[in-house]
Amino acid sequence: MAYPFSEIELKWQEYWRTHETFRVETGSSKPKYYVMDMFAYPSGEGLHMGHVHYAAADIMMRMKRMQGFNALHPTGWDAFGLPAEQYAVRHKLHPRITTEKNIANFRRQLEALGFGYDWSREINTTDPNYFKWTQWIFLKFFDSYYDTKENRAKPIADLISLIEKNGTHSLPCNVHGRDVRHYTAEEWKAATNKQRSDFLGACRLAYLSDAPVNWCPELGTVLANEEVPEQEEKGFTVVRRNMRQWMLRITAYAERLLQDLDGLDWRESTLEMQRNWIGRSEGAEIDFEIAGAGDIIRVFTTRPDTLFGATYMVLAPEHPLVDKITTSSQRAKVDEYLEAVKRKSDLERADLSREKTGVFTGAYAKNPANGERIPIWIADYVLMSYGTGAIMSVPGHDERDFEFAEAFGLPIVRVVQAPGVDGSEPLAKPFTDEGIAVNSGFLNGLATAQAKTTMISWLEEQKLGNRSIKYKLRDWLFSRQRYWGEPFPIVFANDGDGEYPKALGEERLPVMLPEVESYQPSGTGESPLATITEWVNTTDPETGKPARRETNTMPQWAGSSWYYLRYLDPKNDSEPVSKTAENYWMPVDLYIGGTEHAVTHLLYSRFWHKVLYDYGIVSTKEPFRKMYHQGIVLGENGVKMSKSLGNVVNPDEFLSKYGADSLRTYYMFLGPFEAMKPWDSQGIMGVHRFLNRIWRLAVREDGVTDLSRLTANAPSRNLERALHQTIQKVGEDVSALQFNTAVSALMILLNKMEDEEGGVPRTAFETLIKLIAPFAPHIAEELWQRLGNNDSLFNSEWPNYDESKTVEDAVVLVLQVNGKVRDKLEVPRGLSREALEAFARDSANVKKHIDGKEIRKVIVVPDKLVNVVVG
Repeated sequence: MAYPFSEIELKWQEYWRTHETFRVETGSSKPKYYVMDMFAYPSGEGLHMGHVHYAAADIMMRMKRMQGFNALHPTGWDAFGLPAEQYAVRHKLHPRITTEKNIANFRRQLEALGFGYDWSREINTTDPNYFKWTQWIFLKFFDSYYDTKENRAKPIADLISLIEKNGTHSLPCNVHGRDVRHYTAEEWKAATNKQRSDFLGACRLAYLSDAPVNWCPELGTVLANEEVPEQEEKGFTVVRRNMRQWMLRITAYAERLLQDLDGLDWRESTLEMQRNWIGRSEGAEIDFEIAGAGDIIRVFTTRPDTLFGATYMVLAPEHPLVDKITTSSQRAKVDEYLEAVKRKSDLERADLSREKTGVFTGAYAKNPANGERIPIWIADYVLMSYGTGAIMSVPGHDERDFEFAEAFGLPIVRVVQAPGVDGSEPLAKPFTDEGIAVNSGFLNGLATAQAKTTMISWLEEQKLGNRSIKYKLRDWLFSRQRYWGEPFPIVFANDGDGEYPKALGEERLPVMLPEVESYQPSGTGESPLATITEWVNTTDPETGKPARRETNTMPQWAGSSWYYLRYLDPKNDSEPVSKTAENYWMPVDLYIGGTEHAVTHLLYSRFWHKVLYDYGIVSTKEPFRKMYHQGIVLGENGVKMSKSLGNVVNPDEFLSKYGADSLRTYYMFLGPFEAMKPWDSQGIMGVHRFLNRIWRLAVREDGVTDLSRLTANAPSRNLERALHQTIQKVGEDVSALQFNTAVSALMILLNKMEDEEGGVPRTAFETLIKLIAPFAPHIAEELWQRLGNNDSLFNSEWPNYDESKTVEDAVVLVLQVNGKVRDKLEVPRGLSREALEAFARDSANVKKHIDGKEIRKVIVVPDKLVNVVVG
């Protein structure tokens, strides 16, 4: 009789649920182990085969639990956001209804897979008891500024106290914005609430900005830079348009986000992705005066040593000076170009392989190094979001500038050359390496590093520039024009001189979504909430005067940026997480999820965590100690699973045919966990047979337990060695997330147990059950119970191994003559040097190569090799 998985899996899932087997408490005397997956977005399609990778965290939790750890493995639902709303729109149902239905289906499937979650900690980002604290954290951002002297976030109230004493000059923070008005202490007292709010907005960690954003007409919402590639891959159009949006000042944390990557146990490629996204650059800011206008264009460059070679300038199309400096003769061409650029995303514009486009503004600037007039162009490859939105173009030493200069007939000047090279010939291509300065006035003859330092010093002396560090990282666009998201806890007051944002107090949280008939995007750029006047129009709780609610909602990333903390204290009504729970559980010991979140969720979570750290809400600088990425499971045709290709594999089909244990174990056996690998529907049968062989060691064909098949004998020396080797390997491989080799070791052990003369020792069988239990928990629990145990197997201890018993009795001895392998023999371990040399001399193959020759030396490496040196 085959293992009756349907009956037994339901039995043990019910047992774990009713006994709350995997529920853990904060403060245990055991060492803690906190493992989690990136929680699921509950789509309407339910789990797909890729979700079976959740078994990895479950396997780790079960092993750690048996090893004596207080092992926490929670789960929840990332249920707000664009995908959930789109699904609801397609099915003409309220997103709350579809979300609840989808979660119920996901929960059923996760339980059917036998995942051992602590369900008492289940969270849902759409639960008011959850998003109340998401809103509370947003208010932390709104009520904070970044103190550049203390290098941390501090309450905005502290900044206001400084302003009231000394005015707005010389504050310990960066005041962002080109046209921010400053105040003396007296002027501040006389300023209106709107004026004060405008100034403070230039300092807050959460602020409103009128800025170019990525607008998706089909989705009816804006997208963060990090979200654009995914939506463009789906065929959606993304264009640039100016909109008033909430932003989070992640750039204030750029250096900390970069530096604190050191020491994390993450894959190097993921660390490098974050480093590149943050994009730290050292260089100089340089001021170029616009001829005849008096205005200044400030640029940032990492190569100030090439300033003498700047033959033209390029502004981003969105640069605020474009309209002002464009001459009447060039106006039509510039306007036409600006319209064309609006239809391009930043990703498309930054594509280095694209043909360069641009237009001359008609204006000129003065090169501060040599005084020459150089033309000012606009081009879409310059982004307002990086540096200053303007560049000095040095076509002799930059590939993009070279291509642009050749396309439009602009001058190319060599100002750096390799040592010993004749620099008199025109450049056929840009020289982008470091070298020696030429055609550069006072820099001539200097190596690049010295030339950079000299030029920066000169710029600072002449008050034409300064040393600077820049980051590619941009502030996080935090508004969405959607219904299904966390409402902002903000109202807009108006004292007669314009609206300004005000925070709602904690006592008014959570701000709930209103019930609506239509939650589809308006297409105008406004959220569907904007049409609900009875919700939008409210009162200022502080003054009682009329006010207007913020009608945008937060992005899906909001709830997922801190959920790992809420798992620790999900029922807490007075704070996001208690100090006791946070101090005990943090940081997360193992976090498993996809690489696609490297510069979105993982970066955002680290940012939020650092703000909370600054306020003492968390005790660790980083949330995730170890991060591991699962590989993609491809369809059987070797391509990524997709509904359009018809190759999506539903786990339900294999659960019904082979059971959860077979599916879990086979998934882990497919290949290296982090590697991309194809699904093979036939391969699971081999794992299914493997589990049935274990079952039949203690159960008859009629399903009756038959322990007579197990013996009281001690394992033979060979089996004992195999047991200790397997205990060691499975423990080490699971800890290293090398699940496929752990399963392979278990298969080898089973073969050796079945070959044991006199039957399978019961002690060996019990060890096998414990080792297979994290992978195949249902069959392991059932067999453990049939062996006469009343408690759950997962309350028992993980087997220990004796390293001395893992050692093989025999070794392979390599025999060499003059360093060349001539023979290999299997010999007992630990033989003397004399005995090993004798084996070498007796080898026919060795004799053939040493007969008649003088043996000059015999080199013996015990248990490894003998090398006979002849002359």
